[in-house]
Amino acid sequence: MTERVITLKSFFEEVRAGRLTAIRCGQCGELAMPPKEFCPACQERKWVSVPLTGEGAISSFTVIRVAPRGHAGETPYAVAVVKLTEGVSLLGRVVDLPLESLRVGLPVRFRPLVKNEQTVVGFGPA
Repeated sequence: MTERVITLKSFFEEVRAGRLTAIRCGQCGELAMPPKEFCPACQERKWVSVPLTGEGAISSFTVIRVAPRGHAGETPYAVAVVKLTEGVSLLGRVVDLPLESLRVGLPVRFRPLVKNEQTVVGFGPA
């Protein structure tokens, strides 16, 4: 039986399906996200996929007013670092929240953002 390899591609396939997952080291229990080759705590390679609730709070954010090429029509928008209840942090785009309401500590919930073939992590109201 072939063991499923946890890669960045499979991470975004799960995001596209509406599931947020991390990996837990089977050696030391370290939780990591997105997937890494080796555990940063013990340098082992015994990862197991674990589902996350997708709930967390904004720990920092910025409002993008000059967007990269291809996203100019989307400004202004915000991206935030969200600390999930499981303790890991993830960068994602903020959706469905007024920019003036954003603050550190604001509860948010994971939202998959799918546009054509592109999938990104998003966070919206909790």
